Amino acid sequence: MIFPMVMIVVCMLMGGGIFVYTKLSEEKKALSRKAADSVALTSANEFVNVKDIRGKFLYTRDGLALCYLKILPISIDLFSKNEKRQMVRQLTANMSSVQYPFQLIAVSRPVDISLLLAELSTALTESGDVKQKELLKQEILEMSTFALSGEVVERQFYILIWEKVNDSAERDLLQKLKYMSGYFNDVGIQTEILEQQDIVRLCNLINNPSYVHLENTDFDAAIPILESVGAAH
Repeated sequence: MIFPMVMIVVCMLMGGGIFVYTKLSEEKKALSRKAADSVALTSANEFVNVKDIRGKFLYTRDGLALCYLKILPISIDLFSKNEKRQMVRQLTANMSSVQYPFQLIAVSRPVDISLLLAELSTALTESGDVKQKELLKQEILEMSTFALSGEVVERQFYILIWEKVNDSAERDLLQKLKYMSGYFNDVGIQTEILEQQDIVRLCNLINNPSYVHLENTDFDAAIPILESVGAAH
């Protein structure tokens, strides 16, 4: 009688020990996952370093206020060499008066063809010709394929300036950007100060992998040669 009772007690103790060990292991794993998630979250926040975005400003966790100026594209294909040189000289002279730090940001994003698609859709609705409707449908399908593939990208350029957060930081930043905008306008290049939603899009474009599209980065080894624009001797 004693031996069976001892075996029962031993089995109960072993079962209880296994239960306690399993429970402690599960709690330890849960704490480890929670700690890992916390570290990942902290690392992501530190990497992005964005505290808030309001109006025309982005505020960082390290006490800076940032403001962005978008440089709108311009076609210089029809400019003569002299006109191009004059533009470069004037813009260089204007920007040489900038006595505060700034950063030039160049990013790639899919070409926005929403306006073109809207125009084609309107033409399709208003058209009464069967053949024209078929051609418009094919064109809309082709353009939609380009838009979804992300293969057609455009380069966009932004200028970023910043100040330590204080009572006059926002006013000073806007004044600096307005002066800088005037420098570009003098040579026929339009600019615009980014608003809140545009700043959010730019942050996504830079930091969110789902916004990034591959580009061909192949290049040939070459020695750059600067063309002289000075007066001939």
